[in-house]
Amino acid sequence: MSARDRLREYFEAHAGEVVSTKTLREVGGISEYARRIRELRDIEGMDILTHKDRAGLKPGEYLLASLKRKPAFSSAVNPQLRMQVLERNGFTCQLCGHGAGDPDPYNPSRKVRLHIDHIVPQQQGGGCTLDNLRVVCSVCNQARGNIQTPSESARNLIARIRRAPRAVQREVFVLLKKTFTE
Repeated sequence: MSARDRLREYFEAHAGEVVSTKTLREVGGISEYARRIRELRDIEGMDILTHKDRAGLKPGEYLLASLKRKPAFSSAVNPQLRMQVLERNGFTCQLCGHGAGDPDPYNPSRKVRLHIDHIVPQQQGGGCTLDNLRVVCSVCNQARGNIQTPSESARNLIARIRRAPRAVQREVFVLLKKTFTE
């Protein structure tokens, strides 16, 4: 039985109970238990919550909220498409410019790894197509999560607003607030 299978069975047997990382490490029998939990959540659709999802949980605590599975998305990018994206992006992170093997800026003992990232996350309707994929480093990928970055037009507009005087910024805010709350 694989570590993922053991963790799945444990979560299902303890649905609704708060479980600690220490317990999950012991149940899984591996140090990479967190990766298996992400697989259960992302690939199998299990409703596993952390402190990021529920205020009552502390860091290092997990909770299977429901036995009902959510729709899961396969994030696997086929090897040919992966290579196309890497070559197109010059084997560098499109957010910060790091390349594979560069030192991690937050932990110099680690090296940066490259990942293929969905610009519009699959959970938000983004596809696994060449125009929706880009290369990001492990540092940027970890920080990004399922956050969709604003379009180029929106970024340009935001930059112009930030350069404007405070009174103009406030005027834009009031107009936008009025437009979107009515």
